[in-house]
Amino acid sequence: MDISVAGLIGAIIGTMVAGVNYHLYIGVLERWMRKREQTLTAEERDTSDVKLSLVRRIVLTVDLFAFAAAGYWIGKSVWG
Repeated sequence: MDISVAGLIGAIIGTMVAGVNYHLYIGVLERWMRKREQTLTAEERDTSDVKLSLVRRIVLTVDLFAFAAAGYWIGKSVWG
């Protein structure tokens, strides 16, 4: 199994892009959920916080894997 340096650099850049994407996307999502939360009861708010925490983890994981893989593939394809 060959791992190219260009692919690794692409994966690192993809990971950085994933961090930026996560930061931008999660802010919009959190604002939307907080706005929606105003009409909920106290118990529903607690459940909403747990769901938000789970969604944050899922979005981060998907972002990291997708962008790192895409970065590796692009780096290996374009720069060898």
